[in-house]
Amino acid sequence: MEANDARYFAHPTAIVDKAAHIGDGTKIWHFSHVMRDAWVGERCNLGQNVVISPNCRVGNGSKIQNNVSVYTGVILEDEVFLGPSMVFTNVFNPRAFIERKDEYRETRVRRGASIGANATILCGVTLGEYCLVGAGAMVTRDIPAYRVAYGNPARVHGYVCWCGTLLEETPAPASLDCARCSRSWRREGDTLVAG
Repeated sequence: MEANDARYFAHPTAIVDKAAHIGDGTKIWHFSHVMRDAWVGERCNLGQNVVISPNCRVGNGSKIQNNVSVYTGVILEDEVFLGPSMVFTNVFNPRAFIERKDEYRETRVRRGASIGANATILCGVTLGEYCLVGAGAMVTRDIPAYRVAYGNPARVHGYVCWCGTLLEETPAPASLDCARCSRSWRREGDTLVAG
């Protein structure tokens, strides 16, 4: 696929390997590299110095800010936001002198999730739909859907709305109402349900 393909934009300094798939309307900025067998969906924005490794999937409408590498084993669903300089890993116990490509652990970032600047996501975790990971967090375990997590190690500290607004908790079983978009939510187990 040529960098000047009219279906998407790639800055002249960006490298898009021929065997990569780039969706319509996607923008790839300065010094970025989309490697062979990577799949980038429609309407994505890849900032400066972004690397998408082989066999990675970036869902439609996702935004990846500057200086982020999406390593083999990472799957981003639709409308995921990755903040500047956040980090993924794909091997649990790396050594420079031992090749462990057969030990890559899958990391999945579910639809609508957001990860703040400089956060680190250890391999093998799943970040739930629309969760919000704070800047600088060290994520070592799964984060449920619609939860906000931050710290080192990251811990869940509350609920977050679909629109990204923190929800003020009330005693169960009361609903949680979003001050920004006016959506109402109710708790069911460890997640939120619209209503």
